[in-house]
Amino acid sequence: MKQDILTHTYISLKEKFRWRATRILGDTGEAEDVLQDAFFRLWGKRYSIRSGGEAEALLYTAVRNASVDVLRKRREKVPLEKAEGMDDGKQEAADRKYQLEIVKKIVAGRLTETQRQIMRKREYGNMSYDEIAEEMGMQPAAVRMQISRARKTILECYKDYDKERR
Repeated sequence: MKQDILTHTYISLKEKFRWRATRILGDTGEAEDVLQDAFFRLWGKRYSIRSGGEAEALLYTAVRNASVDVLRKRREKVPLEKAEGMDDGKQEAADRKYQLEIVKKIVAGRLTETQRQIMRKREYGNMSYDEIAEEMGMQPAAVRMQISRARKTILECYKDYDKERR
């Protein structure tokens, strides 16, 4: 049985493709897997390939793309503890938590009950202005106005608190 062009090109240039995948990945074992994956991706197109040059170009692209896919998967699996700048991440998370506590205090102490209810429904309940207005027996414009005032109050109080902290 005569080999199709894809198989023939793959066999004849396998070392070139392995070298390319190894250069991208830095690991020969993963490069072997990438070669097989690239070949498998193109297997369904094997009879539509008309020349060795076309097969080489398709294989080269498939090897590169499969290598990049492996790199992306590898990057996703890095444990958070091993990520660079972890100390910065912990500090940022602590700062956000502290800021959230301040905002919660402002909401509890400075907003009216109506503003708190509307903010809760809008921000946590993901309700539209119309839904909130209907539920609370208000006009949508009044709901938007209350949210605007609440946000303005929160921002002003937070700025004042931030100035005092410094």
